[in-house]
Amino acid sequence: MEIVLGISGASGVVYGTRLLEVLRERCFVNLIVTEAARKILEIECDRSYKDIISLADRVFEPGDLTAPIASGSYLFDAMVVAPCSMRTMAAIAYGMSDTLITRVADVCLKQRRPLVLVPRESPLSLIHLRNMVAVSEAGGIVLPASPSFYSRPLKVGDLVDTVVCRILDILGIDNSISPRWGGFGGNAYNDTGEEQ
Repeated sequence: MEIVLGISGASGVVYGTRLLEVLRERCFVNLIVTEAARKILEIECDRSYKDIISLADRVFEPGDLTAPIASGSYLFDAMVVAPCSMRTMAAIAYGMSDTLITRVADVCLKQRRPLVLVPRESPLSLIHLRNMVAVSEAGGIVLPASPSFYSRPLKVGDLVDTVVCRILDILGIDNSISPRWGGFGGNAYNDTGEEQ
């Protein structure tokens, strides 16, 4: 499976970096990291851009509209933007392909390939909500970075994994990185049926 992962300049870059760590074990990953995301990486994660790009199979600059992934004729399986800034969401909603991330997202929509956008913004304005509706109506999937708590997370990483697990599920990638809901008995279970 070949995935395009965009990390845009919004708080919550840990969702993108954790997804990259998991995807690299299972997929060929094309990575695009915006300039703003590179700065946020250092602030929120104490990780460098150089460290992150070493995890990807191929890395593209955010302004490189000549990259192979910018064309509908280039075959890849899906795209995820995590986190997805509200600027990026708006550009995708209105078909403004002015960056490589927004162009590849446009390719996904027109070619009917899975596109998963992971906004972390809160609260949401009416404009944000309308942009999300527009993306959803066009065929994209808006997956808010809204972690679940039934697994009784102990660390921030546990919360991040609940969101990454849902992204992987949408992509059709088997995983057990986060416990699954086990019913109202109060127990969450992993894929092997073991209580967490």
